[in-house]
Amino acid sequence: MSRDRSPRRLRRLDRSALTAASLTALSLTASGCVVVHGEKEVLPATTRAEAAKALQQFTAAYNKADEEYDSSADADHVTGALGDIDAARLKAGHINNPGGNPGHSPLKLSDARFTIPKKAGWPRWFVADAHGNKGGDLRWLLVFTRNALGDPWQAAYLTLVAPDDVPKFKQDADGWAEAVPANTTQLALTPGTLSQDYATYLKSGGKSFAAGTHTSGWRAQRAAGTKPGLATQYIDEPLTNGDYAPLALRTTDGGALVFFTTRRYQKQTAAAGAAIPAPNDNVRALTTGEIKQSLTMEFVSNQVALDPPRGSDGGKVKVLGRIEGLTSAEGS
Repeated sequence: MSRDRSPRRLRRLDRSALTAASLTALSLTASGCVVVHGEKEVLPATTRAEAAKALQQFTAAYNKADEEYDSSADADHVTGALGDIDAARLKAGHINNPGGNPGHSPLKLSDARFTIPKKAGWPRWFVADAHGNKGGDLRWLLVFTRNALGDPWQAAYLTLVAPDDVPKFKQDADGWAEAVPANTTQLALTPGTLSQDYATYLKSGGKSFAAGTHTSGWRAQRAAGTKPGLATQYIDEPLTNGDYAPLALRTTDGGALVFFTTRRYQKQTAAAGAAIPAPNDNVRALTTGEIKQSLTMEFVSNQVALDPPRGSDGGKVKVLGRIEGLTSAEGS
């Protein structure tokens, strides 16, 4: 399913090097007086072989969960934004088709490339970039994370982007990438605040984001959604803690590719004498309460963006991809 594009020498050495470094981080010196703490040791997040294995395990679990509409089948392999979106999708599917997914088509990922940052502290994480049999020519970007050495690798982010939009990443002599701190001030927008910045932009506009499908186009689509007798309100919120934390990789131009999460509430309210448009089966499956005059839907959305160096020409953040999913709804 995957193709390792690293030099042959690195494939032989990266596993042994990472294993030795990990053991050092967990051991005492001969004197028993000094401990090298894993959270302070700068290490590659994983080996390339283990990254490929994590992608294979995710795909197998994802397909099983999709075929059976059973969220327990891939619960150990997803987390964060993707975990929320996936669990809600499977819940709705199970309610509407308790016998399983009648339209199941297995996901197949090929031509996989792995970008693995070398960093200190947890979480450790890496990016898988693969071609899928769904989504046309778009590349599937998945971010895998884990919070301890014994934890399983879990996919926290999934976005689809055009092949030409995947940037070149800065790498050291051994082929390891560079993770960008969330609080850096070297970029047009700080990765740690990008979720809030995006939520603010969707509400009020501004000049921080480049025009595109997921920025100016998304705002225009919202504005055009207003219909006579039906008011639609949007509230966007940042999600930045724990497994929703933004993750960024340094690109060769000095900028960064940033993955981040937002949450959106969308409320439809019908005027007196009018009715809320009938929701589809999946929305109804996730809705509590009776839809009389209004319907409030909650979505979780994960985005990937190119964040240029501060002061660069243009200097605007470009949102390359966005995948969202309904996670709950309430009628009243």
